[in-house]
Amino acid sequence: MAFEDELKRTRIVPVMVIRDAAHAVPLARALVDGGLNILEITLRTPDALDCIRAIAAEVKDAIVGAGTVINGDLLNQAVDAGSRFIVSPGLTEDVARAAAARTVPLLAGVANASDIMRGLALGLSTFKFFPAETSGGAPAIKALGGPFPQVRFCPTGGVSPKNLGDYLGLPNVICAGGSWMVPSDLSAPGAFDRVTEMAREAHALAQGLVRA
Repeated sequence: MAFEDELKRTRIVPVMVIRDAAHAVPLARALVDGGLNILEITLRTPDALDCIRAIAAEVKDAIVGAGTVINGDLLNQAVDAGSRFIVSPGLTEDVARAAAARTVPLLAGVANASDIMRGLALGLSTFKFFPAETSGGAPAIKALGGPFPQVRFCPTGGVSPKNLGDYLGLPNVICAGGSWMVPSDLSAPGAFDRVTEMAREAHALAQGLVRA
């Protein structure tokens, strides 16, 4: 199944900052058990690449990718570690060219029409809309559908169960990224059981929402 089809199917991408590499595999398994198998590991911690490497090796049902990829060198390191997709907070030719060279799906961050036009010129048509809430939220994405009917978005940044329906109800939104299903303290007793429960709730909510 193509990556975009996987995004359409699951509709939610958990966005994770993992501070302890020992949590990576049990966290990934907990999310997959809850129905969320496309996992973005942000490259914001020293062990992030090790986390990706461990999940790629040990959690076969997970589609693991790297987020906060800000240059081509990081992209190559992430792909070498096992990343099957790349997420960037913004759009640069460096990252786009590196993704094309490695034939890895890229969700580059955009926030306005100029960003989108640059992305289209680089051969992209599916983007991360970031930061979603402070960049105009669902109304902005809906408005961008006028001049860019061929573009699809994955809004991330401020997405929560309260506004998830606003985003997933739009025809030009393919999925949404969020972190609410991953508690900050994964060392607490029962943390991973709670992750599975919240992932299952998020998955059920997303599947129950109907696009306009």
